[in-house]
Amino acid sequence: MGKKAVTVLPSTERILNTMGEQIKLARLRRQLSAELIAERAGISRATLWSVEKGSPSVAIGIYAAVLHALNNLDKDLLLVAKDDEFGRKMQDLNMQVKKRAPKGER
Repeated sequence: MGKKAVTVLPSTERILNTMGEQIKLARLRRQLSAELIAERAGISRATLWSVEKGSPSVAIGIYAAVLHALNNLDKDLLLVAKDDEFGRKMQDLNMQVKKRAPKGER
């Protein structure tokens, strides 16, 4: 069975491409070979190259393993959706407001 085709929006594709480039630059700045990072992450070099290209077909767990192999950069994943301003506004809009004060507070 072949790989399942993944369809992403163009803006998401640009984000993945940028992330892949940043991962590759992090590896090169550390002067670490693709072979070493692939070995540390438990993946093939071909999969690492797919990560460095920002392929949407690579599982997020593999991206996390590669970031971890680059000296614990996976901690940056904690920043994803950390300050969800839009979500908080939506939550606030859906909060129920009591129409009457509780009994005994009149």
